[in-house]
Amino acid sequence: MTHAGFIMEKLSALNAKPGDIIAVNLPEDNFIGVLMPHHQFSDPDILIIKLDNGYNIGLHINKETEINLVKKLVAQEKKQRAIPVDKTKPTIHIIGTGGTIACYVDYRTGAVHPATSSEDLAFSVPEIFDICNVKTEVAYQLLSENIEPDHWQILAEKIASALNNGATGVVIPHGTDTMGYTAAALSFMLQDLTGPVVLVGAQRSSDRPSSDAAQNLLDAVRVAAAGSIGEVVVMMHLDSSDAKTAIHRGTCVRKCHTSRRDAFVSVNTPILGYVDNGEITLKQAYRKPGNGPVTTDTALEKDVAIIYAYPGMKPEDIPEKKGLVIMGTGLGHISTSLVPRIKELIEKGATIIMASQCIHGRVNMNVYSTGRDLIKAGVIPLETMLAETAYVKLMWALTHGDTKEQIKILMKTDISFETPEKTYFNEKKR
Repeated sequence: MTHAGFIMEKLSALNAKPGDIIAVNLPEDNFIGVLMPHHQFSDPDILIIKLDNGYNIGLHINKETEINLVKKLVAQEKKQRAIPVDKTKPTIHIIGTGGTIACYVDYRTGAVHPATSSEDLAFSVPEIFDICNVKTEVAYQLLSENIEPDHWQILAEKIASALNNGATGVVIPHGTDTMGYTAAALSFMLQDLTGPVVLVGAQRSSDRPSSDAAQNLLDAVRVAAAGSIGEVVVMMHLDSSDAKTAIHRGTCVRKCHTSRRDAFVSVNTPILGYVDNGEITLKQAYRKPGNGPVTTDTALEKDVAIIYAYPGMKPEDIPEKKGLVIMGTGLGHISTSLVPRIKELIEKGATIIMASQCIHGRVNMNVYSTGRDLIKAGVIPLETMLAETAYVKLMWALTHGDTKEQIKILMKTDISFETPEKTYFNEKKR
């Protein structure tokens, strides 16, 4: 939503733009402040200005309202800032991909901008320079829903290069919506990691008082700089407060809430650990860093899909793909009317695997006759693996197995802790 046409006409006549100081004369009072960008949730006849006290106010404007330009924003040349270097500290590499966490606030205009340069990323939380040296680059600037398998491959190569060129660990600011997919993909693509690969996001942007961006990024840097983990992990708030930041294994983490700061949960397994007031605690067994060099194995078969089983689903609703992940009900079921279609696709060469729509628990297709019929047709049960992890792993396995049996073995072989032996329920805070 944008300003009403008459407001745009008034501002255009004054050549007033966000950041300029304007005066708004209303019957009840006169206001002077910095013109702010129009907020997407504001009504079209609301004009937002920032007062001298720092507060933003919304003013209801009509066609008779008098608006005057007081002062134009003076464009300031962006100062080049040198990233400090301390040879006694470890070096971490930050690779930007976009998302809420990679945005910063322009406090002159109140606008939120993406960090499009290495400098923006490095100085978004300057406290990181107390912990380590920082090298940065921007791989791409995308909302996470627009990140595709090709981007995972690009990212894997950049991570390997950073670690092989001396970085103790790598931090990847990433949008939260598909961060679990990227973490799982990197877990299979990167081999013999010499240090942590830490994906980190933010549920709330830096212009909000409740933003989790700074704490999440700072704690991610702490874990990367410590260099004690040889895995891909995800770090987000453990609780709704600012108490702790959880360390989740990259193949077992899911975003389980649209907006809460503690939206991310380790599924079927406890968290690896947490950071509390700068102190790192690791509570579970984890892979230690290797000796390197880090290698990449980025081959993926992209003709793979996830389908969600639902009442009334028709056989023709199941697509013909080289690989399918079915999110079945309960222990791993679909309607018996769909079994012939599944059998047909497998006979044509498709690899079909079964995950559960339930967040927690284990797929067990031996309990009921429908499950046994699916196993007989050739469906591979996935035990405790997350559906999104299964999707990524199937893309990877289809390029690494020459036969159906080899692909099945790969899918059932635990490579990056993606199939926990025991299942845990509501273990987020342990």
